[in-house]
Amino acid sequence: MFVSVTAAANILHADLDSFYASVEQRDDPALRGRPVIVGAGVVLAASYEAKAYGVRTAMGGHQARRLCPQAIVVPPRMAAYSQASADVFEVFRDTTPIVEPLSVDEAFLDVSGLGRVSGTPVEIGATLRARVRDEVGLPITVGIARTKFLAKVASQEGKPDGLLLVPPDRELAFLHPLPVRRLWGVGAKTAEKLHAHGIHTVADVAELGESTLASMVGGAMGHQLYALSRNIDRRRVVTGVRRRSVGAQRALGRRGNTMSATEVDAVVVNLVDRITRRMRTAGRTGRTVVLRLRFDDFSRVTRSHTMPRATASTEAVLAAARGLVAAAAPEIAQRGLTLIGFAVSNIDRDGAQQLELPFSPVHDTVALDAAVDQVRTRYGNLAVTRGVLLGRDPGLEMPMLPD
Repeated sequence: MFVSVTAAANILHADLDSFYASVEQRDDPALRGRPVIVGAGVVLAASYEAKAYGVRTAMGGHQARRLCPQAIVVPPRMAAYSQASADVFEVFRDTTPIVEPLSVDEAFLDVSGLGRVSGTPVEIGATLRARVRDEVGLPITVGIARTKFLAKVASQEGKPDGLLLVPPDRELAFLHPLPVRRLWGVGAKTAEKLHAHGIHTVADVAELGESTLASMVGGAMGHQLYALSRNIDRRRVVTGVRRRSVGAQRALGRRGNTMSATEVDAVVVNLVDRITRRMRTAGRTGRTVVLRLRFDDFSRVTRSHTMPRATASTEAVLAAARGLVAAAAPEIAQRGLTLIGFAVSNIDRDGAQQLELPFSPVHDTVALDAAVDQVRTRYGNLAVTRGVLLGRDPGLEMPMLPD
């Protein structure tokens, strides 16, 4: 289902504030108003009280505790976060049928056409925030604008626990003074390139032509920055579209720098097992395996491999994943490893299961995957595991949107 972008500011971006940490503070009154860190080895979330001391998501636990010694560190409770997400999305969908989830804690909502029933977009946003606070017990920030891009920027600027409208006649006045990092796709590396040319604000970007930007950051990124710096974003709020990739990742923290190849491989096996299990459950297949790495200096790289045909076979995806990690091994050894993740993209649009004819019973991995899935469905995910994972910490299964 698609909804056209209109000239009015009818798009809401609703984003829960410090989601995991807020759930912990909601469920334990003793944590309210105090600095809270979720996760010990690696920071999965930090309350705003902890963020005030410089604690950030994905930071190593030791560094976080040095920055904020008085922080209370709590173990993650993924089931609680999944339930809280479901409760919030129930409020979203009761507000408007046009909801586009982005993650478990944020979504776009199109409220055009609801004026007579629900009021102005600002009134709708205020009601949504009050309902999430009253019914779910969590703070949420809402940005309102004419485009999806600007609505998301507005929610970032409105945090924490706020509501911010960008009127159509004030869009560029709001956008142009902001730092270039507010533009989608501008990470640390791209920001460095722009800063080297004296470009620090969105207004600085908007003064440049598309060809000039392309010469600095590449053609695709140059085109994107040219459009976004002028708030040109014709994307519509879309609902009912399935995820274009299925992925999982694991933060390793500083201990990733000392992990052996065997230990890294165990993480790879675990991640691929999770991904392919989810794909089979959702009836999806894919061709491209994507590897994402974060290094000790917080820089990131992405590598990919496209297989001959779409599949949800654990063995096929694992072989591709291992090949990508092997190719990246010298870089990992040199730069240290703090996060590893995979995604399977290039998804079969029809979601059809693959038909693989076994060359011999040994190669009938599809039947084996199906048998394992049946056992796990009946007895739980830990009922069957791979030998390489026995006795190892499987890591956390993060809350996910439906695949």
